[in-house]
Amino acid sequence: MKNVYLDNAATTQVREGVITKMQGALSNFYGNPSSTHSFGRSAKTGVESARKTIAKYMNAHPSEIIFTSGGTEADNMILRCAVRDLDVKTIITSKIEHHAVTHTVEDLDGKQGVRVLYVALDAHGSPDLIHLEELLKKDDSKKLVSLMHINNEIGNKLDIAAVCTLCKENNALFHSDTVQSIGHFSWDMAQTPVDFMAAAAHKFHGPKGVGFAYIKRNSGMKPMISGGSQERGCRAGTESYHNIVGLEEAFLNAYDNLEEEKAYVLGLKKHFIENIQKEIPGVQFNGLSGDLEKSTYTLVNMRLPVDTQKALMLLFHLDIKGIACSQGSACQSGSSKGSHVLNEILTDEEQRQPSLRFSFSTYNTKEQLDYAIGVLKEFVAQ
Repeated sequence: MKNVYLDNAATTQVREGVITKMQGALSNFYGNPSSTHSFGRSAKTGVESARKTIAKYMNAHPSEIIFTSGGTEADNMILRCAVRDLDVKTIITSKIEHHAVTHTVEDLDGKQGVRVLYVALDAHGSPDLIHLEELLKKDDSKKLVSLMHINNEIGNKLDIAAVCTLCKENNALFHSDTVQSIGHFSWDMAQTPVDFMAAAAHKFHGPKGVGFAYIKRNSGMKPMISGGSQERGCRAGTESYHNIVGLEEAFLNAYDNLEEEKAYVLGLKKHFIENIQKEIPGVQFNGLSGDLEKSTYTLVNMRLPVDTQKALMLLFHLDIKGIACSQGSACQSGSSKGSHVLNEILTDEEQRQPSLRFSFSTYNTKEQLDYAIGVLKEFVAQ
Protein backbone atom coordinates (compact mmCIF):
# COMPACT_ATOMS: atom_id res chain seq x y z
CA MET A 1 0.00 0.00 0.00
CA LYS A 2 1.31 3.44 -0.93
CA ASN A 3 1.05 6.43 1.41
CA VAL A 4 0.02 9.50 -0.51
CA TYR A 5 -0.75 12.64 1.50
CA LEU A 6 -2.94 15.04 -0.47
CA ASP A 7 -4.57 16.94 2.40
CA ASN A 8 -2.20 19.88 2.72
CA ALA A 9 -5.01 22.42 3.15
CA ALA A 10 -5.78 20.65 6.44
CA THR A 11 -2.17 20.62 7.62
CA THR A 12 1.29 20.19 6.16
CA GLN A 13 4.35 18.07 6.77
CA VAL A 14 6.82 19.88 9.02
CA ARG A 15 10.12 20.67 7.28
CA GLU A 16 13.25 18.97 8.64
CA GLY A 17 14.92 22.32 9.20
CA VAL A 18 11.96 23.45 11.30
CA ILE A 19 12.15 20.33 13.45
CA THR A 20 15.90 20.85 13.97
CA LYS A 21 15.34 24.48 14.94
CA MET A 22 12.64 23.54 17.44
CA GLN A 23 14.72 20.76 18.97
CA GLY A 24 17.52 23.22 19.57
CA ALA A 25 15.10 25.66 21.13
CA LEU A 26 13.68 23.03 23.48
CA SER A 27 17.13 21.86 24.52
CA ASN A 28 18.99 25.14 24.88
CA PHE A 29 16.55 28.03 25.29
CA TYR A 30 14.24 27.01 28.11
CA GLY A 31 14.13 30.34 29.92
CA ASN A 32 10.87 32.24 30.27
CA PRO A 33 10.96 35.11 27.75
CA SER A 34 9.51 37.40 30.43
CA SER A 35 12.37 36.72 32.87
CA THR A 36 15.10 39.36 33.18
CA HIS A 37 18.04 36.97 33.68
CA SER A 38 20.22 35.76 30.80
CA PHE A 39 18.13 32.62 30.16
CA GLY A 40 14.99 34.72 29.77
CA ARG A 41 16.71 37.38 27.72
CA SER A 42 17.97 34.77 25.26
CA ALA A 43 14.45 33.43 24.75
CA LYS A 44 13.04 36.95 24.46
CA THR A 45 15.59 37.76 21.77
CA GLY A 46 14.40 34.75 19.77
CA VAL A 47 10.75 35.77 20.06
CA GLU A 48 11.46 39.33 18.93
CA SER A 49 13.68 38.12 16.10
CA ALA A 50 10.79 36.00 14.79
CA ARG A 51 8.44 38.97 15.03
CA LYS A 52 10.85 41.17 13.08
CA THR A 53 11.39 38.48 10.44
CA ILE A 54 7.67 38.18 9.73
CA ALA A 55 7.18 41.94 9.75
CA LYS A 56 10.07 42.44 7.31
CA TYR A 57 8.73 39.97 4.76
CA MET A 58 5.23 41.46 4.99
CA ASN A 59 6.42 45.09 4.98
CA ALA A 60 4.70 45.58 8.32
CA HIS A 61 5.85 46.97 11.67
CA PRO A 62 6.98 44.38 14.26
CA SER A 63 4.41 45.68 16.76
CA GLU A 64 1.66 44.62 14.32
CA ILE A 65 2.56 40.92 14.65
CA ILE A 66 0.97 39.22 17.68
CA PHE A 67 1.76 35.55 18.25
CA THR A 68 -1.22 33.31 19.00
CA SER A 69 -2.02 29.61 19.27
CA GLY A 70 -3.12 29.61 15.63
CA GLY A 71 -5.61 30.99 13.14
CA THR A 72 -8.74 30.26 15.18
CA GLU A 73 -7.53 32.26 18.15
CA ALA A 74 -6.41 35.10 15.88
CA ASP A 75 -9.82 35.26 14.16
CA ASN A 76 -11.65 35.19 17.50
CA MET A 77 -9.38 37.83 19.00
CA ILE A 78 -9.87 40.21 16.10
CA LEU A 79 -13.64 39.82 15.74
CA ARG A 80 -14.51 39.87 19.43
CA CYS A 81 -12.15 42.71 20.33
CA ALA A 82 -13.34 44.80 17.38
CA VAL A 83 -16.82 44.68 18.84
CA ARG A 84 -15.70 45.26 22.41
CA ASP A 85 -13.02 47.91 21.83
CA LEU A 86 -13.68 49.56 18.47
CA ASP A 87 -17.44 50.10 18.70
CA VAL A 88 -18.17 47.85 15.71
CA LYS A 89 -21.93 47.44 15.39
CA THR A 90 -22.20 45.79 11.96
CA ILE A 91 -20.17 42.80 10.78
CA ILE A 92 -20.32 42.01 7.07
CA THR A 93 -19.16 38.55 6.12
CA SER A 94 -20.11 35.58 3.93
CA LYS A 95 -21.68 32.24 4.69
CA ILE A 96 -18.68 30.31 3.35
CA GLU A 97 -16.03 31.60 5.73
CA HIS A 98 -14.05 29.24 7.95
CA HIS A 99 -15.98 28.20 11.05
CA ALA A 100 -13.52 30.19 13.16
CA VAL A 101 -15.25 33.23 11.64
CA THR A 102 -18.81 32.00 10.99
CA HIS A 103 -19.33 30.56 14.47
CA THR A 104 -17.79 33.63 16.10
CA VAL A 105 -20.00 36.11 14.26
CA GLU A 106 -23.05 33.94 14.97
CA ASP A 107 -22.19 34.20 18.65
CA LEU A 108 -21.74 37.97 18.42
CA ASP A 109 -24.94 38.56 16.43
CA GLY A 110 -27.53 40.30 18.58
CA LYS A 111 -25.15 41.00 21.45
CA GLN A 112 -23.91 44.48 22.39
CA GLY A 113 -26.06 45.89 19.61
CA VAL A 114 -24.20 43.94 16.93
CA ARG A 115 -25.85 42.69 13.75
CA VAL A 116 -24.35 40.44 11.12
CA LEU A 117 -25.00 40.95 7.41
CA TYR A 118 -24.08 38.42 4.72
CA VAL A 119 -22.78 39.44 1.32
CA ALA A 120 -24.34 37.63 -1.63
CA LEU A 121 -22.29 35.02 -3.47
CA ASP A 122 -22.18 34.21 -7.16
CA ALA A 123 -22.64 30.67 -8.48
CA HIS A 124 -18.95 29.93 -7.93
CA GLY A 125 -18.88 31.12 -4.32
CA SER A 126 -17.20 34.50 -4.86
CA PRO A 127 -18.54 37.54 -2.97
CA ASP A 128 -20.62 39.99 -5.00
CA LEU A 129 -18.67 43.23 -4.58
CA ILE A 130 -21.60 45.34 -5.79
CA HIS A 131 -23.72 43.91 -2.99
CA LEU A 132 -20.83 44.42 -0.56
CA GLU A 133 -20.76 48.11 -1.45
CA GLU A 134 -24.52 48.32 -0.89
CA LEU A 135 -24.12 46.78 2.57
CA LEU A 136 -21.30 49.17 3.41
CA LYS A 137 -23.51 52.15 2.50
CA LYS A 138 -26.54 50.76 4.30
CA ASP A 139 -26.23 53.07 7.32
CA ASP A 140 -23.69 55.01 9.39
CA SER A 141 -22.91 52.27 11.91
CA LYS A 142 -19.30 51.30 12.51
CA LYS A 143 -18.64 48.32 10.22
CA LEU A 144 -16.15 45.48 10.02
CA VAL A 145 -15.88 43.38 6.87
CA SER A 146 -14.57 39.83 7.36
CA LEU A 147 -13.83 37.95 4.13
CA MET A 148 -11.15 35.30 3.68
CA HIS A 149 -8.49 35.69 1.02
CA ILE A 150 -8.40 32.01 -0.02
CA ASN A 151 -11.38 29.80 0.70
CA ASN A 152 -10.07 26.71 2.47
CA GLU A 153 -12.51 24.34 0.73
CA ILE A 154 -12.94 25.56 -2.84
CA GLY A 155 -9.80 27.66 -3.20
CA ASN A 156 -11.43 30.84 -4.57
CA LYS A 157 -9.19 33.93 -4.42
CA LEU A 158 -10.80 37.12 -3.15
CA ASP A 159 -10.04 40.36 -4.98
CA ILE A 160 -8.55 41.66 -1.77
CA ALA A 161 -7.36 44.96 -3.25
CA ALA A 162 -10.91 45.78 -4.39
CA VAL A 163 -12.32 44.98 -0.94
CA CYS A 164 -9.63 47.15 0.69
CA THR A 165 -10.68 50.05 -1.54
CA LEU A 166 -14.38 49.62 -0.76
CA CYS A 167 -13.72 49.49 2.97
CA LYS A 168 -11.48 52.55 2.89
CA GLU A 169 -14.02 54.53 0.86
CA ASN A 170 -16.74 53.65 3.36
CA ASN A 171 -14.72 54.06 6.56
CA ALA A 172 -15.02 50.38 7.43
CA LEU A 173 -12.49 48.05 9.00
CA PHE A 174 -11.35 44.98 7.05
CA HIS A 175 -10.37 41.61 8.51
CA SER A 176 -9.25 38.73 6.30
CA ASP A 177 -8.66 35.15 7.37
CA THR A 178 -5.40 34.51 5.49
CA VAL A 179 -4.66 31.09 6.96
CA GLN A 180 -4.54 29.54 3.46
CA SER A 181 -2.56 32.51 2.11
CA ILE A 182 0.34 33.23 4.46
CA GLY A 183 3.32 31.20 3.30
CA HIS A 184 1.83 30.76 -0.18
CA PHE A 185 1.37 34.34 -1.43
CA SER A 186 3.46 37.50 -1.03
CA TRP A 187 2.14 40.32 1.14
CA ASP A 188 2.97 44.01 1.25
CA MET A 189 0.91 45.63 3.95
CA ALA A 190 1.75 49.11 2.64
CA GLN A 191 0.10 48.21 -0.66
CA THR A 192 -2.70 46.03 0.77
CA PRO A 193 -4.13 48.04 3.68
CA VAL A 194 -5.96 45.24 5.47
CA ASP A 195 -6.59 46.12 9.12
CA PHE A 196 -6.48 42.59 10.54
CA MET A 197 -5.27 39.16 9.38
CA ALA A 198 -4.87 35.66 10.80
CA ALA A 199 -2.18 33.03 10.09
CA ALA A 200 -1.26 29.51 11.22
CA ALA A 201 2.22 27.95 10.95
CA HIS A 202 0.99 24.42 10.24
CA LYS A 203 -0.40 25.50 6.86
CA PHE A 204 3.11 26.25 5.54
CA HIS A 205 5.19 23.36 6.92
CA GLY A 206 5.52 24.69 10.46
CA PRO A 207 4.32 23.32 13.82
CA LYS A 208 0.72 23.12 14.98
CA GLY A 209 -0.39 25.26 17.90
CA VAL A 210 1.16 28.55 16.81
CA GLY A 211 0.22 31.37 14.47
CA PHE A 212 -0.14 35.10 14.54
CA ALA A 213 -2.59 37.93 14.20
CA TYR A 214 -1.70 40.96 12.13
CA ILE A 215 -3.26 43.99 13.85
CA LYS A 216 -2.60 47.38 12.34
CA ARG A 217 -0.81 49.82 14.64
CA ASN A 218 -2.87 52.14 16.83
CA SER A 219 -6.02 50.11 16.21
CA GLY A 220 -7.21 50.54 19.80
CA MET A 221 -7.49 46.78 20.35
CA LYS A 222 -7.12 45.52 23.92
CA PRO A 223 -6.14 41.95 24.88
CA MET A 224 -8.74 39.19 24.70
CA ILE A 225 -6.73 36.99 27.08
CA SER A 226 -5.90 38.75 30.33
CA GLY A 227 -2.93 38.01 32.57
CA GLY A 228 0.66 39.07 32.08
CA SER A 229 1.99 41.71 29.74
CA GLN A 230 3.35 39.32 27.10
CA GLU A 231 3.14 40.17 23.39
CA ARG A 232 3.55 43.84 24.20
CA GLY A 233 0.42 43.69 26.32
CA CYS A 234 -1.74 42.33 23.49
CA ARG A 235 -1.92 38.63 24.42
CA ALA A 236 -1.22 37.32 27.91
CA GLY A 237 0.47 33.96 28.50
CA THR A 238 4.05 32.73 28.43
CA GLU A 239 5.21 32.68 24.81
CA SER A 240 5.69 29.23 23.29
CA TYR A 241 9.29 29.89 22.33
CA HIS A 242 10.02 26.65 20.49
CA ASN A 243 6.81 26.99 18.45
CA ILE A 244 7.52 30.62 17.62
CA VAL A 245 11.03 29.94 16.32
CA GLY A 246 9.58 26.97 14.42
CA LEU A 247 7.05 29.31 12.84
CA GLU A 248 9.86 31.72 11.94
CA GLU A 249 11.93 28.98 10.29
CA ALA A 250 8.91 27.72 8.30
CA PHE A 251 8.06 31.30 7.30
CA LEU A 252 11.61 31.96 6.09
CA ASN A 253 11.67 28.73 4.10
CA ALA A 254 8.29 29.50 2.56
CA TYR A 255 9.26 32.96 1.36
CA ASP A 256 12.88 32.31 0.44
CA ASN A 257 11.67 29.53 -1.88
CA LEU A 258 8.25 30.96 -2.76
CA GLU A 259 8.49 31.37 -6.52
CA GLU A 260 10.23 28.05 -7.12
CA GLU A 261 7.84 26.06 -4.94
CA LYS A 262 4.79 27.93 -6.22
CA ALA A 263 5.72 27.01 -9.80
CA TYR A 264 6.24 23.38 -8.79
CA VAL A 265 2.94 23.04 -6.92
CA LEU A 266 1.05 24.86 -9.68
CA GLY A 267 2.49 22.31 -12.08
CA LEU A 268 1.11 19.53 -9.88
CA LYS A 269 -2.34 21.10 -9.85
CA LYS A 270 -2.33 21.54 -13.62
CA HIS A 271 -1.23 17.90 -14.06
CA PHE A 272 -3.99 16.71 -11.74
CA ILE A 273 -6.73 18.70 -13.50
CA GLU A 274 -5.68 17.59 -16.98
CA ASN A 275 -5.38 13.93 -16.09
CA ILE A 276 -8.45 13.56 -13.87
CA GLN A 277 -10.57 15.04 -16.68
CA LYS A 278 -8.98 12.64 -19.15
CA GLU A 279 -9.38 9.54 -16.99
CA ILE A 280 -12.79 10.26 -15.44
CA PRO A 281 -15.19 11.93 -17.89
CA GLY A 282 -17.92 13.81 -16.07
CA VAL A 283 -15.77 15.05 -13.19
CA GLN A 284 -16.71 18.62 -12.20
CA PHE A 285 -14.76 21.19 -10.18
CA ASN A 286 -16.48 23.06 -7.35
CA GLY A 287 -16.17 26.82 -7.01
CA LEU A 288 -13.30 28.19 -9.05
CA SER A 289 -10.86 25.49 -7.99
CA GLY A 290 -10.46 24.24 -11.57
CA ASP A 291 -9.41 27.72 -12.75
CA LEU A 292 -5.63 28.16 -12.51
CA GLU A 293 -5.92 31.96 -12.42
CA LYS A 294 -8.88 32.56 -10.13
CA SER A 295 -8.12 30.00 -7.42
CA THR A 296 -5.15 29.12 -5.26
CA TYR A 297 -2.51 26.88 -6.78
CA THR A 298 -2.60 24.57 -3.76
CA LEU A 299 -5.95 22.72 -4.05
CA VAL A 300 -8.82 21.42 -6.15
CA ASN A 301 -12.33 20.52 -5.01
CA MET A 302 -14.22 18.23 -7.35
CA ARG A 303 -17.38 16.17 -7.75
CA LEU A 304 -17.26 12.63 -9.06
CA PRO A 305 -19.96 11.04 -11.28
CA VAL A 306 -20.94 8.54 -8.58
CA ASP A 307 -24.35 7.91 -7.01
CA THR A 308 -25.10 8.68 -3.37
CA GLN A 309 -25.06 5.08 -2.15
CA LYS A 310 -21.71 4.29 -3.71
CA ALA A 311 -20.26 7.56 -2.46
CA LEU A 312 -20.59 6.35 1.14
CA MET A 313 -17.58 4.09 0.64
CA LEU A 314 -15.36 6.58 -1.22
CA LEU A 315 -13.23 8.00 1.61
CA PHE A 316 -12.90 4.54 3.18
CA HIS A 317 -11.73 3.16 -0.17
CA LEU A 318 -9.16 5.94 -0.58
CA ASP A 319 -7.90 5.45 2.96
CA ILE A 320 -7.48 1.72 2.41
CA LYS A 321 -5.38 2.58 -0.66
CA GLY A 322 -3.22 4.91 1.43
CA ILE A 323 -4.56 8.17 0.02
CA ALA A 324 -5.30 11.09 2.36
CA CYS A 325 -7.68 13.83 1.19
CA SER A 326 -10.76 15.60 2.55
CA GLN A 327 -14.48 15.46 1.97
CA GLY A 328 -15.18 19.10 2.68
CA SER A 329 -12.97 20.60 5.37
CA ALA A 330 -10.95 18.58 7.88
CA CYS A 331 -12.22 20.97 10.55
CA GLN A 332 -15.66 19.37 10.09
CA SER A 333 -14.46 15.79 10.62
CA GLY A 334 -17.26 13.71 12.13
CA SER A 335 -19.99 16.17 11.16
CA SER A 336 -23.06 14.75 9.44
CA LYS A 337 -24.10 18.15 8.10
CA GLY A 338 -21.67 18.12 5.20
CA SER A 339 -19.77 21.11 3.94
CA HIS A 340 -21.40 24.47 4.71
CA VAL A 341 -19.45 25.90 1.76
CA LEU A 342 -20.74 23.39 -0.78
CA ASN A 343 -24.24 23.65 0.69
CA GLU A 344 -24.23 27.32 -0.30
CA ILE A 345 -23.03 26.94 -3.89
CA LEU A 346 -24.24 23.53 -5.14
CA THR A 347 -27.73 22.45 -6.13
CA ASP A 348 -29.43 19.56 -4.32
CA GLU A 349 -28.70 17.33 -7.28
CA GLU A 350 -25.01 18.30 -7.33
CA GLN A 351 -24.72 17.64 -3.61
CA ARG A 352 -25.80 14.05 -4.15
CA GLN A 353 -22.48 13.43 -5.87
CA PRO A 354 -19.41 13.02 -3.64
CA SER A 355 -17.05 15.99 -3.47
CA LEU A 356 -13.39 15.64 -2.58
CA ARG A 357 -10.70 18.20 -1.83
CA PHE A 358 -7.17 17.33 -2.91
CA SER A 359 -4.50 19.78 -1.75
CA PHE A 360 -0.87 19.77 -2.78
CA SER A 361 2.57 20.70 -1.48
CA THR A 362 6.19 20.61 -2.53
CA TYR A 363 6.44 17.13 -0.96
CA ASN A 364 4.05 15.67 -3.54
CA THR A 365 4.99 14.24 -6.94
CA LYS A 366 3.20 13.69 -10.24
CA GLU A 367 3.60 9.95 -9.68
CA GLN A 368 1.58 10.24 -6.48
CA LEU A 369 -1.13 12.16 -8.29
CA ASP A 370 -1.25 9.55 -11.05
CA TYR A 371 -1.66 6.83 -8.44
CA ALA A 372 -4.54 8.72 -6.77
CA ILE A 373 -6.22 9.32 -10.13
CA GLY A 374 -5.90 5.62 -10.96
CA VAL A 375 -7.52 4.63 -7.68
CA LEU A 376 -10.39 7.06 -8.30
CA LYS A 377 -10.83 5.81 -11.84
CA GLU A 378 -11.02 2.22 -10.60
CA PHE A 379 -13.58 3.16 -7.94
CA VAL A 380 -15.82 5.05 -10.39
CA ALA A 381 -15.70 2.16 -12.86
CA GLN A 382 -16.68 -0.51 -10.30
